[in-house]
Amino acid sequence: MNDTNLIEIKNLCKSYEGFKLKDFNMTLPKGFVMGFVGQNGAGKTTVIRNMLNMSTPDDGEILIFGKDVQKSPEIIKQDIGIVFDELMFPPHFTPNTINKTLKKFYSSWNEDKFFSLTGKFNLPKKKACGKFSKGMKMKLMIATALAHDPKLLILDEPTSGLDPVARDELLDIISDFVADENKGVLFSTHITADVERIADYVTVLNYGKTFYSGTKDKLLEKYLVIKGNEDDLPSNLKCKTIGFKNYRNGFEALLERKFKNQLPESIVREPANFDEILVFIAKEREKND
Repeated sequence: MNDTNLIEIKNLCKSYEGFKLKDFNMTLPKGFVMGFVGQNGAGKTTVIRNMLNMSTPDDGEILIFGKDVQKSPEIIKQDIGIVFDELMFPPHFTPNTINKTLKKFYSSWNEDKFFSLTGKFNLPKKKACGKFSKGMKMKLMIATALAHDPKLLILDEPTSGLDPVARDELLDIISDFVADENKGVLFSTHITADVERIADYVTVLNYGKTFYSGTKDKLLEKYLVIKGNEDDLPSNLKCKTIGFKNYRNGFEALLERKFKNQLPESIVREPANFDEILVFIAKEREKND
């Protein structure tokens, strides 16, 4: 493994009834945020569960900090902060209880940092976390993840259900975290606006297959949305489109920008955003099913 990378996943495969993750690859260098996007059911949580050794891959290799997760699970987990979209503590636990419990589990647990963060987030120490609001629960999970000084944050849909203020606060925390160039974040989300704002790299997973993995800017530069009269679109370009869709008054589709100069002037071309890319690749899947 390259020592500048926090994560290297090579040809990961995992099958369940009705779902198959096939030959998934992803690399996250130190000092960056990876946005991990895809439709519900695309396989993002399957990848994360295998990274955390909560599931065993059928094939492939997962290296975190240069170590195989199957062979060094405890060492790896000491340096990973994990935030899921649901509270991972019993509802009767208070921040005080969580502190007492987790400082026995993490060798690098920092009690002062934990209570500094819970204080910053206005989380009452003695209140049962099950009575917290959605935003408060998420802040508690973030405080817990950061209190043992991880090198890598893995966030699975952390902004789901948060109000705009809480989402903004969380994104600021992520930005501050990667200010340390030895750290990094894997940020799984279906809220593409968050990815556009904060991610350096992006991996797009499409029903178990990698559609793209690389820098965010290169993905956005790669595609155009084209619109117009279907009769004006050359057949050699139509077969290269993604998610081609006919409407009563024309068509629209995704097309790689490299074909731009082959388009007739009558075809409208617009930059593609993340939402449009995800919608068009989903349409392509529906067309092929």
